[in-house]
Amino acid sequence: MVRKFLYAIAAIIVLITLGRIALLYWAEDLTEMAFVPDVTFQPQPAMAMNAWDKSDMWISRPGMMPEADPSRYLPQGASQPAGKPLSAAVFFVHPTSYVEKDAWNASLNDKASRDLAGLYVKGMATPFNATDRLWAPRYRQAAVGAFLTDDPQADKAIDLAYGDVLAAFDAFIKTVPQDEPVVLAGHSQGAFLLRRLLRDRVAGTPLAERIAAAYIVGWPVSIDHDLPKMGLAPCDRPDQAGCVMSWLTVADPAETAQLVKAYVRRRGLDGQPLTQTTAQGVAIDSPFLCSNPLTGTRNGAADARANLGTLVPDPANWNGELVKQVVPAACESDMFLHIGPPPKLDLGPYVLPGNNYHVYDYTLFWANIRADFERRIAAWQKQHS
Repeated sequence: MVRKFLYAIAAIIVLITLGRIALLYWAEDLTEMAFVPDVTFQPQPAMAMNAWDKSDMWISRPGMMPEADPSRYLPQGASQPAGKPLSAAVFFVHPTSYVEKDAWNASLNDKASRDLAGLYVKGMATPFNATDRLWAPRYRQAAVGAFLTDDPQADKAIDLAYGDVLAAFDAFIKTVPQDEPVVLAGHSQGAFLLRRLLRDRVAGTPLAERIAAAYIVGWPVSIDHDLPKMGLAPCDRPDQAGCVMSWLTVADPAETAQLVKAYVRRRGLDGQPLTQTTAQGVAIDSPFLCSNPLTGTRNGAADARANLGTLVPDPANWNGELVKQVVPAACESDMFLHIGPPPKLDLGPYVLPGNNYHVYDYTLFWANIRADFERRIAAWQKQHS
């Protein structure tokens, strides 16, 4: 299991690196040549209504043997809370693990993307395993190239992936007692899809009262065009329940112009564009949410003393450990979460151009996210007691 953890970190870094470098810094024609599928999108039927009632449709779910469940991993320096597991249910949607260009969507039977999706869950969902009810579905994810093009076929691929995630969520929520809290979490493609799920399944429904927190990490959340449709407020206080945490991590000096360009490529949840045309050219129309995982607040700042533990791989011992008080974080006026100069940690050589720490959005703040999760659950329980 420990060896697989290291593979998880490596796989997450390498695969997201490939997609992000293409998205942010390659010429558009080269990007499409390298990653955008060169085949015609093939419509696929919706999965059977009971598809996610089957255990093999889940990467992680209650009842799995611990050694077979990638979300059960704990690095050195981490421990489960004393006593019973937290009374909460978590729905985690993994980022893209399909980087081929021979199809617009991954097959559920594609071994490479299945294996890598499991490794993603091991690397990113573990801050939430203080509960033993963590669910992470398999889904016909859109290929990484679907996020690197304006081709209308990309929207069809993303819609197909979203249909699977929505059906998986419907199966998941049926298992959760109505008097217990729910947490949604995801990264990159997973976060992109969860934004839409919040609009379609949570906003304006009784379920909104059951959401303790939503961690929409690695994909921007527009304050004007997304949040009002998601049915939850941003997390302004560390003891607040029923709110959204979202951030994109960079070190200084940061070059974020291309990241912003990627953000405005797609429309908001209200269907409106995220840019407007001015006399000076095209400008961003809506800021996006910046939450600070060290403070649990919107637009917060904290020095490294507040960091409870960054998850750092330890290749020599085939393990990973938490290293405390090394990485600070501050939301700055550009809406990105800045960690100051690149941290003096051996995180691997895969920081993206422009000091983009996207692939480390979770691991840089692993222990604080875990504490934030536990705090949001406690706040929800107090509110509903």
